Amino acid sequence: MTDNRLQILISSVNKNPEELLQAMNLESGGVLVNQLIGDNAPLGITPGEKSCEINGQQFLILNRNEKGVGLSRNTALEHASSEFIQFGDDDIVYEEGYAGRIIKEFDEHPEADVLLFNVKAQEGRETYWNEDFSKVSWYNYGRYPAYAICARREKLINSGVKYSLLFGGGAPYMNGEDSLFLHDALKAGLSIYRTTVFLGKEKKGESTWFNGYTDKFFFDRGVLYHFLYGGMAPVFGFRYLYKNRKVFCREKGLWKSYKLLCDGVRHGRKCL
Repeated sequence: MTDNRLQILISSVNKNPEELLQAMNLESGGVLVNQLIGDNAPLGITPGEKSCEINGQQFLILNRNEKGVGLSRNTALEHASSEFIQFGDDDIVYEEGYAGRIIKEFDEHPEADVLLFNVKAQEGRETYWNEDFSKVSWYNYGRYPAYAICARREKLINSGVKYSLLFGGGAPYMNGEDSLFLHDALKAGLSIYRTTVFLGKEKKGESTWFNGYTDKFFFDRGVLYHFLYGGMAPVFGFRYLYKNRKVFCREKGLWKSYKLLCDGVRHGRKCL
């Protein structure tokens, strides 16, 4: 059990909340936002708000008729009250002792407003693995998923940084909401560090957003790059595609893929 200094903020879709919280092996309380979408909501789960106790920890469950992972994370943050928060997903299983490790790492590093922890992704979906404790800068912030992110709640709230409602599951454009969140945190002056401390692992499952290297994949990447890099978006976009051309551009070719990305960049300029 923790001393209520830490809450986990979980975003889920069409889940049985109590069963989910039991399966995640949680040692800290938190807020669960469970979005009920379409006809796939579990029988008996209806919109509403309730509190419950799981493994001796207190949770606020918000079942909502809405969609969008950014909206879900912002809602959870608005209802949090602890000193530290972690953004969680419904496919993460935590290792014993994770809550104490998070609190200890913040206590030992008062210079950090945000810490990015190690969580093992399922095979084939790895984007990062921290091998040292180091400050995160504009050069290396873009690799981290939400479930790696922990923060001092008041620092985050006072910065005004929130998740974008344009990107991620249930939003108009594909993934990238986590990179944009860290981009905005850096822009707001928050100090971000990575750490080698391990918290848990991602369960095997299908991606909720990736459907192959389609036209939408490249177009949406261009929209995201506009928000991340502004006028340099075409340059960084080309570098991204060229580096991964043997996988990403195998079907469409590099130049068609790049044209789609640039179309997305131009579209992104109109979103402001």
